[in-house]
Amino acid sequence: MEPIPEARAKLYINTGVVTDRSDIYNILRPLLKQTVTYTYYRGSQIASSGTGWVERLVVDHPEIASYFTPLAICLNLDSFDYLQFDTTGEQLLVYTLVIGSEKVVIEFAQQVSHLDADDGGRFGTTGDSRMADADFIQMELMMSPEAADEDDDG
Repeated sequence: MEPIPEARAKLYINTGVVTDRSDIYNILRPLLKQTVTYTYYRGSQIASSGTGWVERLVVDHPEIASYFTPLAICLNLDSFDYLQFDTTGEQLLVYTLVIGSEKVVIEFAQQVSHLDADDGGRFGTTGDSRMADADFIQMELMMSPEAADEDDDG
C-alpha cells in the first residue's frame, strides 16, 4: 500500500478550523453582498461590534486592509491566521476569523421587519417567511430604456 500524499482535501461538516486560504475563501464566499453582524474581541474582551455589508473578500493582496464599518466590510484573508466556523442549533453559521489573540466573530444579520417594530425588540420575520403570507407582495420596478434616455437629457 502506498503512503497517502501530504496535501489532500479536508472534510468539514458543520464545523471546522480552516487554515488553507482557498478553503477559507470558499467557506466565506456566501457572505459576499450580505448584511452581517460582527464582534471584534481583543483577548476575551469585546472591543467593538456592529452590522455591515460584506463588499469584498480579498486573497493574495497583503497591501489591502481588512475593515469593518456600518457601510462596508472588506475581508482580506491575508489579515487572519485561520477561520473557525460552527453551526448553531438553528442551522446558521458563525464564522470566527482569528489573528493572534484577537478575533472577529461574524454572523448573518437577522432582518427586522418594520411590521414587527412594536414586538418588544425581538427580531421580526425574514423575507422568506413573508413570501408565504398571501398579503405580502414583492415587486421589482425596472426603468424602460426610453425613460433612462429622458433622464439623461434633463
